[in-house]
Amino acid sequence: MARNWFVKVASVTLTLALLAGCGGAKQEPAAEAPKTETQTQTPAPAAKPETPAFTVAMATDMGGLNDDSFNAAAYRGILQAESELKVKKNVIESHRQEDYEPNFQTLMDQKADLIWGIGFLMQDAITAMADRNPNQKFAIIDAVVEKPNVASVTFKEQEGSFLMGVIAARTTKTKKVGFVGGMEIPVIAHFEAGFKAGVMAADPTVEVITVYSASFTDPAKGKSDALTIIGQGADVVFHAAGGTGQGVIEAAKEKNVFAIGVDSDQNHLAPEHVITSMMKRVDVAVYTVTKQAMENKFPGGQPVVLGLAENAVGYSDKTLWNKLPEGLKTEVDKWADAIKAGKFTVPMDMEEFKSYKAPKL
Repeated sequence: MARNWFVKVASVTLTLALLAGCGGAKQEPAAEAPKTETQTQTPAPAAKPETPAFTVAMATDMGGLNDDSFNAAAYRGILQAESELKVKKNVIESHRQEDYEPNFQTLMDQKADLIWGIGFLMQDAITAMADRNPNQKFAIIDAVVEKPNVASVTFKEQEGSFLMGVIAARTTKTKKVGFVGGMEIPVIAHFEAGFKAGVMAADPTVEVITVYSASFTDPAKGKSDALTIIGQGADVVFHAAGGTGQGVIEAAKEKNVFAIGVDSDQNHLAPEHVITSMMKRVDVAVYTVTKQAMENKFPGGQPVVLGLAENAVGYSDKTLWNKLPEGLKTEVDKWADAIKAGKFTVPMDMEEFKSYKAPKL
C-alpha cells in the first residue's frame, strides 16, 4: 500500500506540473502524506444469489378451468398463492383421462416444486407418478394416495349437501326435488346421500328424483337430464356434476324453477334461479397445503379431511334467502351447528343412507 501511495502522489504532482507549464492552472503545493501508513478499503459485499421462486403446478380434471365449479375453485387457490405467497404458477388442462400422466410429467419436466391433481379420477395417475418419482411432491383433491410424497385432501361433502337438502325440502311447492350427479363414483355418492338425508330430516314427505349423467363435461346431457326431472314435477334441482351442471342450471332457468349449484358460487350463471350453492372450499385446501409445502410442513402421507367444522363446506354467501321461506336461514344454521357439535352423523354413501334415521333439532 505504501508503494501505491507513492505512485498516486507522483501522478498528481506530474499532472499539476504539466498544467502549470501550459499556463492552465496555478501551481499547488504537494499534498501531505497521510499520517496513517496504510488505508484499507472495505470491499462491497457480494450480491446474494436470488432464491428461485417456489413453483406450484396444477393439472385440471377433464372439466377444465372454465367449469365454473370444481377446477375453477382449485385455480382460485393457485391464484391466491401466487398473489400472497409470491409463488410461480403453472397450470395445464386435461381433456381426457389419458392426459393425466403425460401432463404430470410435463409439469415435472418444467421443475414444479408441488404438483396438484384435481379430482378423484386422478388417483391412479398420481399413485403411479409418485411411485416413480419419490422426490417429487404431489397433492390430490378428493382421493387418498398413501404415499409420503403425496398430500391427500378430501371433504365431507355429505355435510354441506345435507344443508342443501334442508333448503330444497323447505322450498319446494310440488313436494318433489331433483339430484343430478356427474359420474357414479364415491365422492358424488357423498353429495347424493347427504342431500337425501337433509331432505328427509326437513320433510320426509318430499320425494327426491335422481339421475346420473355419466359425465362431468357434458352440459347438453346435464340439461336433458334436468329437464326430465323437472318434467316429473321437481321444482328444485341440486347438481354435483362439474361442467355438466351448467346445463342443469340452464334447464332450471328455462323452466323457471330453482337450481342449487356446487363447489363454487354459481349464482352468476342464473342470478334469479340459483338459490344457493354447496360450497366446497377447494381453493382453501389448495392454498393451505401449498403454503405448508413452502414452509417445509408438507403433509405428505397424512390425509386431510375437511367439513363443516373447518368451514370447508356449506352454503354460499349469495344464497337468495329473500326468495326462500322465512326463517329458513336460522333453521339451516341450527342444523349446521348440530353437525359441527357431533350431535348426529350425516351418511356418506347410499349404503349408510339405507339405515339412516332422520334426526330432530
